[in-house]
Amino acid sequence: MNNLCTDVGYISVNKYGEQLCGDHVETIEQDDNALVMVLADGLGSGVKASILSTLTSKILSTMMANSMSIEDCVSTVAATLPVCEKRKVAYSTFTVIRVSDSSQAEIIQYDNPHVILLRNGKNYDYDKTIMEIGGKTLYKSLIDLQLNDVLISMSDGAIYAGVGKKLNFGWQRDNIIKYIEQLYEDTLSAKNISTILLDECNRLYGGEPGDDTTFSTIKIRQRQPMNLMIGPPSDPKDLNKMLALFFSKEGKHIVCGGTTSTLAAKYLGKEVKSVLDYIDPEIPPIAKVDGIDLVTEGVITINRVLTYAQSYLKDNEYYCEWSFKQDGASQIARMLFEGATDINFYVGKAINPAHQNPNLPINFSIKMRLVDELAQCLKDMGKRVNLSYF
Repeated sequence: MNNLCTDVGYISVNKYGEQLCGDHVETIEQDDNALVMVLADGLGSGVKASILSTLTSKILSTMMANSMSIEDCVSTVAATLPVCEKRKVAYSTFTVIRVSDSSQAEIIQYDNPHVILLRNGKNYDYDKTIMEIGGKTLYKSLIDLQLNDVLISMSDGAIYAGVGKKLNFGWQRDNIIKYIEQLYEDTLSAKNISTILLDECNRLYGGEPGDDTTFSTIKIRQRQPMNLMIGPPSDPKDLNKMLALFFSKEGKHIVCGGTTSTLAAKYLGKEVKSVLDYIDPEIPPIAKVDGIDLVTEGVITINRVLTYAQSYLKDNEYYCEWSFKQDGASQIARMLFEGATDINFYVGKAINPAHQNPNLPINFSIKMRLVDELAQCLKDMGKRVNLSYF
């Protein structure tokens, strides 16, 4: 058992004028050590393509997660999918990646642009074996993975970006490789790599994609714990216990809330140093305490982090905002979304008298809801999340 984990992130944009996406990504975790990801691109666009890709990805991911052979998987898909009346073919192109123990990847590719492997931030050519199954040509690869390896899958909407507009022959795979090599940093999460590439595709399409376009990225990461505390305990007698547990945990430490940070600073024998820069007028400024990696205000800041988390799981439209800003919410977002793999929440259930003011839209139940919803978003990102209440 190694200390690596698999980070998965994908994002799509619909063909201009279509309500449904003809691409579909499905991921299944077999256990703590294995994951199957399928990106399927249905024939055409709209409703039919959406049905084709959804069926394909669900069938393939379920069968491969149950260790069935690729021959059985492909023949089952071919027999299951409906036939297009116009083209007289019944298929969806697909890319299947099965990662075992975060150390080995099995890749099966059928008619999608070939997966890009970045190693040390640069393109790495990997071996492919040609397979013929039911008259279809597939490519199979077996790759021994390393820390920070990145596997980028895409639908063919990516390589057609810009055709007839900004580029004569589209955004070819070699162009995509050069683009991401220039922008790649080890700190980027899988979702943000996908987002960067999709944003450029959308730009090349002039904001009107000529085809459904999807990027799905898998990144091999070192496990990185993170700890966040918000609110003092309901019983003051539990304060030392809560703080002792919090600071004994491995990883970085985030403290949210004025009262909480004061108590944490006192426990450490340090002082709270205010930072009066209002980087975002809607987010209270951060503070500094020696021994704590980040000190922020509580409910207002966490509410903004939740907004960023909900967006991250969908279209990630706020990425350009929180990825570089230095306000408390943006810093927490970077630490939790990009930095952390395992997150421990320490939630104090004391009622803040200031929040009982009827003129303030904040109360105890809102704080608990914010924490619970943020924790669920982080779980949906693939993080391991542990909640402890005091």
